[in-house]
Amino acid sequence: MKQAVARAAIAHIVEGQVVGVGTGSTANFFIDELALLGQRIRGAVASSEATRRRLEGHGIRVLDLNEVDRLPVYVDGADEINPSLQMIKGGGGALTREKIVAAVAEKFVCIADQSKLVAVLGHFPLPVEVIPMAVNHVRRELARFGGEPIVRDRCTTDNGNLIIDVHGLEIADAAALESGINQIVGVVTNGLFARRPADVCLLATAAGVQTKIAG
Repeated sequence: MKQAVARAAIAHIVEGQVVGVGTGSTANFFIDELALLGQRIRGAVASSEATRRRLEGHGIRVLDLNEVDRLPVYVDGADEINPSLQMIKGGGGALTREKIVAAVAEKFVCIADQSKLVAVLGHFPLPVEVIPMAVNHVRRELARFGGEPIVRDRCTTDNGNLIIDVHGLEIADAAALESGINQIVGVVTNGLFARRPADVCLLATAAGVQTKIAG
């Protein structure tokens, strides 16, 4: 199913332009499909070092985001997505770079299997990237939002920071929670993609790939 949605995402690529590429197992299938396009794309912007290595392994030119004037499409997976196409991301620890690339992209295409579609976000622990010296302070502040904040074991992000996963949340207002957590001093960003949700979700089901549009 992951391969099916990865293949379907190719239809959203703008030929001759740069594409933003996410991180994770579903994104890896997309990279494999992207490699088949050859010179039909100008290159890619990677959301993590792991993605950069996989792109380069396929011979795809990787550009720094600061080198790119226009990014028509960003393709990435999700750990959870709701009917409004708001997401929790960051299970792989790449949430900050993913969020930056998504913010620049004109269209965000989420590729996921049907198990990721939920009515209410929060069953998947919410990742929060934190400056190391602020971990204990941030953990105490996160506890005020409910749930249980746990520092992810043996995880350092590509930015040299740590991840706190908040377990047991039921997120009724994802945009408000996203903003509230980002106001905590020491937080780099959190894994709620609510203020910048996906524009399109390609959802793999047993009956085939379904297309869901935001709004």
